[in-house]
Amino acid sequence: MHALRRDVFYAHEGAVRRRHLQAQTWCLTIATNAITTWTAEYLGMAVDQLRGRGRCVDEELLAHISPAHSDNIGLFGTITVDVDHELAQLGPTGHRPLRQPPAAG
Repeated sequence: MHALRRDVFYAHEGAVRRRHLQAQTWCLTIATNAITTWTAEYLGMAVDQLRGRGRCVDEELLAHISPAHSDNIGLFGTITVDVDHELAQLGPTGHRPLRQPPAAG
């Protein structure tokens, strides 16, 4: 979690743009909690999908996977989102579809 918080903090060039320490901490906490919640949700969906296809996913291995990483998060630059397009992609459960691995060729 500390590494994720540091990554989120440095994405803004090490500057938190809130006057009070409590507001700075609160903003950073909300951002890191959102990232870990999103990542944990989609990791769980991926595991369920793999198991649904008959793949063995070892619980002992899963115990070592943390949702507190930032490799899958775009922390730098400006991100433009077409909200209507993104909402149209949501499935019946309210989630975006998982990416599918390329077909073995």
